[in-house]
Amino acid sequence: MKFDVFTEMEYKVKSASTLILNINALRTPHQTVLSEEFTISPYLKSEELVTVTGENRLVRLDIRQPGTYKVSYKATVDNCIKIVDYENHAEVPVSQFDPSIMPYLYPSRYCQSDKLYRLANNMFGNIVNPFTQVIALTDWIYRNVQYLSGSTNAQTSAFDTVTEQAGVCRDFAHLGIALCRALTIPARYFTGYAYQLKPADFHACFEAYLGGEWILFDATKLVPLNGMVKIATGRDAADTAIANIFGDAIFTSMIVSCELADEGFEPVMYGHIDYTGISYL
Repeated sequence: MKFDVFTEMEYKVKSASTLILNINALRTPHQTVLSEEFTISPYLKSEELVTVTGENRLVRLDIRQPGTYKVSYKATVDNCIKIVDYENHAEVPVSQFDPSIMPYLYPSRYCQSDKLYRLANNMFGNIVNPFTQVIALTDWIYRNVQYLSGSTNAQTSAFDTVTEQAGVCRDFAHLGIALCRALTIPARYFTGYAYQLKPADFHACFEAYLGGEWILFDATKLVPLNGMVKIATGRDAADTAIANIFGDAIFTSMIVSCELADEGFEPVMYGHIDYTGISYL
């Protein structure tokens, strides 16, 4: 399924600064970037940095002169998803995890799975199938945490979200990750462009490692699971920030869009499909 994605971001820079942006669509075996264009006005030389793990395509901007700078990115992306029935899959023991999976099993800055161990196991520990566990905890977050814009900030963690019972997509994702890890299920943060998200913005959800594959879950249920374009994955939002600013620069505005480029195809909303597992590799 093909999508046209676009973002435009504006910064007011007061002194020499460096911006590291994370807005490019990720290239993976199942996500092909058919075309893309990255522009900066006024013109600046940019440098693309691909992380060692290949889970982020960063762009570094070295800004020497004060002024207002506008960055835009547009791309056409072709996604291939796989729907798999994990209902009868057995749990993969930790002893068989590849070393690359292990970091997604440990507590991280925003996902304190160690603090939520008792809660996760009291509520979901009696469920034998790990895939069913993740569906259950995702539904629990959807029912018990209010989606409330502006209710949290950059310091809010999964533990805070449990107590405050409110948050945005970032917080829903962090809580899902923390609960998965507390159940010994590796989980990672997913950020991307999202079709039909209103108001349009970047969107966060999470992937759980089940049956040897990363499976996508979204506790907000705001967008179609098969309507996502992946930008990055990481342990939590600290690894996948859309922008990191080093210097005296202020973010002033942003436009984001994700539109369907295929005629005759239409992603379906989460609540309208028989969820059997969607994998974005």
